[in-house]
Amino acid sequence: MLPATQTKDRKLLACPFMSTVFQLVQSDNGVSNGTALWLSGQCLSAFLAHSGVIKQGMRVIELGSGIGLTALCLANMGCNVIASDLPSVISTCLARNIESNISQLSSGAGNIVVRELDWTVSPEHWFWDHETIIASPTCAPPAEQQPPYPFDLIVSADTIYSLELITPFLRTLHALCMVSMTAPPLSRRSAVAFICLERRDPLVVDRTLELAQSVWGFTVGRVASRKVSKALGKSVTWHKEEWEDVEVWKFTL
Repeated sequence: MLPATQTKDRKLLACPFMSTVFQLVQSDNGVSNGTALWLSGQCLSAFLAHSGVIKQGMRVIELGSGIGLTALCLANMGCNVIASDLPSVISTCLARNIESNISQLSSGAGNIVVRELDWTVSPEHWFWDHETIIASPTCAPPAEQQPPYPFDLIVSADTIYSLELITPFLRTLHALCMVSMTAPPLSRRSAVAFICLERRDPLVVDRTLELAQSVWGFTVGRVASRKVSKALGKSVTWHKEEWEDVEVWKFTL
């Protein structure tokens, strides 16, 4: 598989993962960043596959699933996954890619569903028992609904790129971690989050990491480059220069 930087002009991508090949459509039309494959999504999938983090049956939610590569990879490894994004991304490529590739998942695969999750919607207005929505600015949840269920893992790739989205993103991440801490049984730990990014704008990245700690109470730590390199070496044959700006960060409460 080529790095995403070399495949922006392709409408259909063949993405090998372990013993399967996902066929994913993308659209690099300039309307939304989320409708095309990004390098950090490829790197996150490779890292998770060889990190020892993933356990069979884990409950995982992905923020900004894009064309669905990471979500499909996680489901293929036995996780039960919520792939979330905005309606424009879901309708353009995400829903189609998930539906058309479910048959390619291994026999021990977990479940995977697609949900709208708009980070600008405050967590008190989220749904937890809606078939298609977790957070939407056009829909209000009912007065009574099922309690949220906890997550073991939160993942996100190439979602730290805008100063305006830092607070909505961190608020969403924090709320999902708190859901996991407060859902029965109350002895549960916070979900662990792995965020993969390209340091294209150091100001945005550094500000995000600063606010994550000072305002939202996260402990953040960068995954060592050698660990990322080792994982990538088991999945792809790229030169280091093609991914050296990619970083993987671990967030915990």
